[in-house]
Amino acid sequence: MKIRRALLSVSDKTGLVEFARELSAMGVEIISTGGTAALLKKEKVPSVEVSSFTGFPEILDGRVKTLHPKIHGGLLYLRGNKAHEAEAEQNGIRPIDLVVVNLYPFEQTVAKPGVTLEEAIENIDIGGPSMLRSAAKNYRSVTVVVDPADYADVLENIRANDGATTLKLRERLGIKVFVTTSNYDSAIANYFNQEQETTCTFSVTLPIAARLRYGENPHQQAALYGDFDEHFQKLHGKELSFNNILDISAATELIEEFSEPTVAILKHTNPCGVASDPDLKAAWDKAFATDKQAPFGGIIICNRTLTEALAKAIGEIFSEVIIAPDFEPEARVLLQKKKNLRLMRKIEPPARTSEPLPDIRSVLGGLLVQDPDAGMGELENLEGKVVTKRPPTLDEMKAMIFGWRVVKHVKSNAIVYAAKNRTLGIGAGQMSRIDASRIAIWKAKDAGLSLAGSAVASDAFFPFSDGLIAAAEAGATCAIQPGGSVRDKEVIATADERGLAMVFTGVRHFRH
Repeated sequence: MKIRRALLSVSDKTGLVEFARELSAMGVEIISTGGTAALLKKEKVPSVEVSSFTGFPEILDGRVKTLHPKIHGGLLYLRGNKAHEAEAEQNGIRPIDLVVVNLYPFEQTVAKPGVTLEEAIENIDIGGPSMLRSAAKNYRSVTVVVDPADYADVLENIRANDGATTLKLRERLGIKVFVTTSNYDSAIANYFNQEQETTCTFSVTLPIAARLRYGENPHQQAALYGDFDEHFQKLHGKELSFNNILDISAATELIEEFSEPTVAILKHTNPCGVASDPDLKAAWDKAFATDKQAPFGGIIICNRTLTEALAKAIGEIFSEVIIAPDFEPEARVLLQKKKNLRLMRKIEPPARTSEPLPDIRSVLGGLLVQDPDAGMGELENLEGKVVTKRPPTLDEMKAMIFGWRVVKHVKSNAIVYAAKNRTLGIGAGQMSRIDASRIAIWKAKDAGLSLAGSAVASDAFFPFSDGLIAAAEAGATCAIQPGGSVRDKEVIATADERGLAMVFTGVRHFRH
């Protein structure tokens, strides 16, 4: 369909002037509104204001400007349909062949601290989604652009097709519109659900990122949705599996707890060794020493450029995935000798002002939705959260903090024994807390690591004294836990009897 007339009305004006100037040079008549019209006038790009096109003024502070039959009729009438064409001519409706609209920044607005309900409401776009949907519904005849990133493709397509666009392009852009407006409506609904405390529905729409070979098991179909590829770049290795992606996500959440140089090893989303050291190879040695069996076929992540020395050490075992913000060239050469090993570069995604996705779990008949377990604000002013007669030493405090950062990422019931910069024993996913502690002690003993002077971290409160007694007998001299048990006084008394220092964080980190 040849482009003769275009309507431009955008909030994000990135690349707009150049795009409009190219259209004008091709002989396309441009209709524009509000700020878009003002910008084009300033840049001396010819355009007709929408009020002149419709013969009706913008009213109600601009709330009504494009909601007019000459706009939506020009978008929606079926080209080639004689009845439609006659009715359009009878009512003075001229075709609009190209629509370029992006929406008021609702998500960015509500993400700002202190935003009012009135500000949020004023950033709900009405005319924009209406024009987009009208144009996308009639994609066989109308080209619709919702993303500035598509400007170049549209111009190239017009040049290559003698002033027209192809149906294939219009189809792709039309689908993108419905995904965008669906996301936009979901963001508005979710905001009001939360703001008004009258939750009635929950919805999320994400673009497909990849169809996976299979799911958690080979008989399960699976796909990945969202912008995962904006967070990671695969540098080498096989296609990522469903389980790889789960592990990569878990590893990234864990490593983000640490600002100092740190290496973590995970298996089935559980940490099996974590350590910090200015020398990444030394950090690896300490993390690997926690458990030398579990890392086989596991995930390794570090938060600094992966060095050649670390690559040599890692190369001695079989790993599924290695993640780092970057790799030294020599390290890549070494690791890429393993053809199936996936090397993932963790990249900073484009700046976003919207809230992170909620944690969503499927259950029989529906979904559970919760806020992510983000942040570790409870680690502030730990000195004021000591509940025992003896306060911890500086090294004990560092060990408790290290263990607490790790235990948050271990499946419940979770126990971690830690020194000030490393894990010593990890017990994960047990039905009783004492069993988790026993496993952590056994793992440390099996690895030849002493727990003397260690800190014990528990993701939830010790319901009885037995878990704390077992930790003390294993060599722990301090403990960090949320507190909140009806037997807290008994547990504190047990700690005092054995000379342990203990901190109550007041925050639980269950991970089911």
